[in-house]
Amino acid sequence: MTDYQIYYETMYILRPDIAEDEVSNHIDKYNKLLEELGGKILDSQMRGKRRLAYQISKHREGIYVQLSHQGDGQHISKIEKAMRLSEDVIRYMTVKQEGPLPTPKSINKGTNQTETKNNENVDTTNKQESESKKFDSKEKIDSSNSTKEVKEPVET
Repeated sequence: MTDYQIYYETMYILRPDIAEDEVSNHIDKYNKLLEELGGKILDSQMRGKRRLAYQISKHREGIYVQLSHQGDGQHISKIEKAMRLSEDVIRYMTVKQEGPLPTPKSINKGTNQTETKNNENVDTTNKQESESKKFDSKEKIDSSNSTKEVKEPVET
């Protein structure tokens, strides 16, 4: 079997006024429904609350959830029907993907914060280095543009 397989990604947007525990209930509900329909969940991530590009059902924000799954394709219409009937789901879309299967992201808050701090330190260091390079290049330009007094030997 090749490294590239067919899988599906379903992105759905929940109403922004839903409580966080209710969002978890919706995620669990759709994950269980997918497994009952014969699908295999590869990855499920809550992407958080984001501003929508345009207003949907009088909402300007939404809670994004990404669900990667495998199956025979028959399960998609049934899970989308369940999303369509739910008042809490304001948009959904399923896309067929082909490529390496996604690996589930581990959620370690301590690790992510450490990585973020390290990335910030690297960014700050890079910024300081680039500013010092700009300063050095300005000095070189200034020294090359300045007129130097050259004293010529005087003949007597």
